[in-house]
Amino acid sequence: MHRPPSITGSEWIGRVGVRLTLGVLCLLGAHAEDSELYVREVRPLLEQRCYPCHSRLKQKGELRLDAGALIHKGGRHGSILQSQPDGTRPLLDRVGSTDPEHRMPREGRALSPDEIAILRRWIDSGAAFPKSEPVPVAPGDHWAFQPVRRPALPTVRAAQWPRTPIDTFLLARWEKQGWTPGPRATDEALLRRVHLDLTGLPPTLSEQQSIAAAPGDATLDRIVDQLLTRPSYGERWARHWLDVVRYADSNGYERDAEKPLVWKYRDYVIRALNRDTPFNRFVLEQLAGDEMPDATAETVLATGYARLGNWDDEPADPETDRYDQLDDIVSTTSQAFLGLTLGCARCHDHKFEPLTTKDYYSMVAVFAPLTRPQNGRTELTRPAGPRSVVEESLWLQRVLAELEKSGASPQGVDRLISTARLEAVRAQLEDGYFLFESSPKAPVSHVLLRGNPGRKGDPVEPASPAVLVRHTLHAPQADRWTSGRRLALAQWIASADNPLTARVIVNRVWQQHFGTGLVRTPNDFGTMGEPPSDPELLDWLTDWFTHEGGWSLKSLHRLILQSQAWRLSRGVQPDHAAVDPDNRLFSRQGYRRLEVEALRDSILAVSGHLNPAMGGRGVFLPIPRAAIEANTDRDSIWPTVSDAEASRRTVYAFVKRGLVVPLLEVLDLCDTVSSSPRRQVTTIAPQALTLFNGDFVNQQARRFADRLRQEAGDDLSRLVTLAYRLALCRIPSEKELLAAREFFKTFPGEPEHASSEFCRVLFNLNEFAYPE
Repeated sequence: MHRPPSITGSEWIGRVGVRLTLGVLCLLGAHAEDSELYVREVRPLLEQRCYPCHSRLKQKGELRLDAGALIHKGGRHGSILQSQPDGTRPLLDRVGSTDPEHRMPREGRALSPDEIAILRRWIDSGAAFPKSEPVPVAPGDHWAFQPVRRPALPTVRAAQWPRTPIDTFLLARWEKQGWTPGPRATDEALLRRVHLDLTGLPPTLSEQQSIAAAPGDATLDRIVDQLLTRPSYGERWARHWLDVVRYADSNGYERDAEKPLVWKYRDYVIRALNRDTPFNRFVLEQLAGDEMPDATAETVLATGYARLGNWDDEPADPETDRYDQLDDIVSTTSQAFLGLTLGCARCHDHKFEPLTTKDYYSMVAVFAPLTRPQNGRTELTRPAGPRSVVEESLWLQRVLAELEKSGASPQGVDRLISTARLEAVRAQLEDGYFLFESSPKAPVSHVLLRGNPGRKGDPVEPASPAVLVRHTLHAPQADRWTSGRRLALAQWIASADNPLTARVIVNRVWQQHFGTGLVRTPNDFGTMGEPPSDPELLDWLTDWFTHEGGWSLKSLHRLILQSQAWRLSRGVQPDHAAVDPDNRLFSRQGYRRLEVEALRDSILAVSGHLNPAMGGRGVFLPIPRAAIEANTDRDSIWPTVSDAEASRRTVYAFVKRGLVVPLLEVLDLCDTVSSSPRRQVTTIAPQALTLFNGDFVNQQARRFADRLRQEAGDDLSRLVTLAYRLALCRIPSEKELLAAREFFKTFPGEPEHASSEFCRVLFNLNEFAYPE
């Protein structure tokens, strides 16, 4: 640019400056406009048509189109925006091609002329994009797929407040908000809370007196230790696990037949939790208890886990049904143990997670050797025990059958010896409900194209999801009886090096104690799940659990229940709620309703009629006749049981998939078809009607009233006080005593009726269902 001779130097500089400034402004304005085009039209178009093959989940040709910077970077063959020597621009060339083998996108319709024009206009204008646009994290960098690393404890100002590292992590986050810890709940409230948390039952009068005699944290710590040794702990916490593994006592579908001896799996879970089986061992037993070197009848019964799902005893398409059964096992296993939604990759690569159909069918290959014992539509049980003992039992049975067929005398030496040996062998076995492998040679597994059993794709071998490349599944080792595939998978899942397993179970335990998990999607730790509200705390707990805790669930309970955080009141601090209305920072105890099992069991305990008998076949709780009136076999479909049997804990209730007891259903029993990570909590009119007018509550209210009259006599104040202590674990206020006296006056001359109505009211208080 040359200066005209008639213009002075200063004028020239000024004019050039104005021109440059205007040029820069025009350039910036054009980029802003082009960025707006990208945000408004280009990115939505790419997201809709191109992301399935070119984003963080899948990068065909090593090309990503899910961020402007990545579009400019190009793929394996270089830039897709710049003109090539032949004058073409790769992106526009591919989307505008009429050759099906060359056109992009390959699947679905071609881009319309208008859509191609959007891309051309954007590229011609410079392909600008907002410089602040974040680049989506690559799948392998997702937080849940990273190794667990123990963080250092944060520094806090109120260093005297924490009792455990849990408190330190939470307090550090509160102090960043300028908060101080909220108030501790009262001892009587904490006593009821810890009893309900660990056993699902309220404390007795003598247990209430123990905390009153020596209030404080040390006494509460001792109570935690005592409760963890009670059989009722296993009954309470087994129900949480049964939700996750879709337990029910029947098969579902049209006939909904009873699963024979399935209750032995439920009893196994209760025993395992009560003896504090390390969780990694708990995983091994359920997935591969028959393949373990130290297999026993107990560990084989644990493999009933794989047989818990729905089963159609007369499928229209047996091969499709077979893959439906495998899908049930794979989907449940991936969610229950790994927090992954692998089941969504059955027909195509997962739309939102880095999980492929190959990943899915590689896990199908693990369970493909399993066989269901059946005789036509009738399910069969099998002897559970070490495989060598089972084989010997079957061999002896064949020997005896041949001797009998040959006409050998029942008192003959061969028959007597064989019979005695068979009885000795059978003593080591126990019939159970589980799947088994009939051969160590596994069938060949394939990817099923579009999930169709009739369209088999590439063969696959057992493998862990490819995204978890840092920690992979070891090659299975077959033995004389089984393929060893499930044991290889179980060892991979149960390893401390697996980034998911321990995080998932730690989060589940936290959820039951606080109402919500550190991760609020307990079955989904993938990229579409919620991230942890406190990732450092989750990783610290996970590392502690697998090392100092030795995978002990009871040790984890103890650590959580000893914390100041768990002992906080549920009272809302206004300044906390304004910033954190959902209590993601756990600055107060969560407000939560008892599940139907704990609610029903508490009513039975308070009335004095809880039957503590453990184990056995599911109990058929009383059901309204109208619920089974349409069945032709009413008596067989729902047999009548004694009052004592009907008064057992609800974990032992028979759960029929096609006919759930109305009391359990209306109060939000879990889904029994698929894994339930968390109970739905509804508030509907039938709940109030059931709790106030239902036969069960009215019967127990009368029994509670009888108990009160026997233990308190005719003294109304003593009766009301005893009722409050038994039901709510506290004494009534003067206002409540006065209200109770006025209530009894409304039933002149009817003390028995008045007391039973009063007890019915107590069972319906919010405080009874929503403990502090």
